[in-house]
Amino acid sequence: MTGGETLDAAVALLRQRALPLLAVAAPLAILEQAVLFVWRAMLDLDPPIYWPDEPSLPWWMMISAGFAMEAFVIALLGAYAGAAAGPALLGRTVSHFEVWRRYRPLAAIPLALVLGAVAYAATFGGFLGLILIWALFGLAPAVLTFERARNPMIAVGRSAALSTRAGMRAGGLRLLGYGVWLAIRFALGTGWTAVAETLGTIPGSQTWMVWAVPAAWAFANTIAYAALACLDAVLVAETRIRTEGLDIAVGRARSRGEDGTAALVVAKR
Repeated sequence: MTGGETLDAAVALLRQRALPLLAVAAPLAILEQAVLFVWRAMLDLDPPIYWPDEPSLPWWMMISAGFAMEAFVIALLGAYAGAAAGPALLGRTVSHFEVWRRYRPLAAIPLALVLGAVAYAATFGGFLGLILIWALFGLAPAVLTFERARNPMIAVGRSAALSTRAGMRAGGLRLLGYGVWLAIRFALGTGWTAVAETLGTIPGSQTWMVWAVPAAWAFANTIAYAALACLDAVLVAETRIRTEGLDIAVGRARSRGEDGTAALVVAKR
């Protein structure tokens, strides 16, 4: 698949699993904005840009926390998307509940927490570290449930391996996908922000801006987080097809009368 086809496949998976993904993404995106709302108020930052007169340590901590929460939410959703991508690849129709049964929360949630913490530290130390972590290890939650990896550490290792294959194709596409959805989020947020700025000349409109801007970003992030999670799952499947012949293994399993599920599990993993 081309890069565009990969993004399209992620959107198709999102449409298929929109209800559970968006139902989880929405409250988490709202909670994220609520935390940032309080933080911005403490730093006396004004909407819509929230840019300080001079960047300070507390401001950098807030920015780092924002990226950490993004990484955490996308990781949680990525594990669900990975659980859904397996049956989708095999052409099996399963209910949302059956996908949840494949979710493995005792492994997925700690993994998401670790990725969020690492993202916080990496952002605080500079965005280059965050970019590398995003490209190399972001597929781990999807690997955990797609491949049924025995534990999160194995999933992290597999994520790095898959992301760096074929000239770091999967890692690059993950960064591309994040960039595309970041632009979309800015577009969705900018429309609301432009209205808020226009109303800024109206008495009392500053109060409206205070809640409208976070609401716009919560809405945009809800969609983006779910879409990026689906992209992770698609990248795991696509990379394995491209570099490991997963589609051939599934075809052989079906020729033996099997459903192909065993082919998704990496040997000794």
